[in-house]
Amino acid sequence: MDTAVWIQVVEIRKTTMPHKEIDLTSVKTYQALTRASKVTTTLEGKRQKCGLSVAGFLDSLPAVLKADDLKAVAKAVVQARQADKPVIAMFGGHVIKTGCAPVLAGLADDGFITHLASNGSAAIHDTELARFGHTSEDVAAQLEDGSFGMAADTAKLVNDAARRAAAGNEGFGEAVGALLVEENAPHLQRALIARAYELNIPYTLHVALGTDIVHQHPTASGAAIGEASLRDFRIFASTVSRLGDGGVVINFGSAVIMPEVFLKALAVARNLGSPVKGFTTANFDMIQHYRPGVNVVQRPVLSGGSGYAITGHHEIMIPLLAATICEFAAAGS
Repeated sequence: MDTAVWIQVVEIRKTTMPHKEIDLTSVKTYQALTRASKVTTTLEGKRQKCGLSVAGFLDSLPAVLKADDLKAVAKAVVQARQADKPVIAMFGGHVIKTGCAPVLAGLADDGFITHLASNGSAAIHDTELARFGHTSEDVAAQLEDGSFGMAADTAKLVNDAARRAAAGNEGFGEAVGALLVEENAPHLQRALIARAYELNIPYTLHVALGTDIVHQHPTASGAAIGEASLRDFRIFASTVSRLGDGGVVINFGSAVIMPEVFLKALAVARNLGSPVKGFTTANFDMIQHYRPGVNVVQRPVLSGGSGYAITGHHEIMIPLLAATICEFAAAGS
């Protein structure tokens, strides 16, 4: 369009009527004073003060959304144990790498967790920390020269545990814990899998073949790993069958394996006639993934119960949950 025509179009636009606006003078209004509202001053948080106790901090939280959900999960754990119902903690490897094993071990010590369940990586990291005081390779650097995952001492213990479990009547996780206790690993007291063995509570180990560094070694036996993992699935399903009417299942950071294992165990329990309804589930993770959302938080409690999804870093949220549980238990909640 040339300049002359453009100027002519602009002049025509100036003489036309403006776009029509709606007339607001007749809208129906009301007074906010009398309106039902979702947020009130009674729900607001309190000012933080230096030297605040944990109980004071929890009391200062706003009584809305995830602050309320955190309290609800903690209260469900306390009430589950008061009713002698199981509390299952499922988790992935990152939970151990962020330093939370002693926190979960403390909850187990105090009787708040009755069953621990993890994928293979969590047990491997826990084992290395127990034996050597360190874990977590520089994957990028060691992948370059093919040395990634080639720690023979780590592989031998975990693969020996698989053979021991398959050949006897121990669970896979139980055998790993037993071996750590029997060798009196230098950092044994912070080891979650060893503490479960000492407390005689299940630590079930749910392994997908090919996912863990110990599977790269000649000491690995697929038959033993499979048999040991399948036994742990049956142990896990037995605990799941007792969740009804007040139990709790919390998934910490396992995006795929533990949510899938839990769903299958729940199906088995219900198929065999256990009325697994009316329990609480929760997923704590840095990102809310699909499988934990549907397999832990939503589907299991469709016929009764409550599901919660709380987002945050493990190294903050797990200690915070543990502290909340302890405070509620002390208060008799």
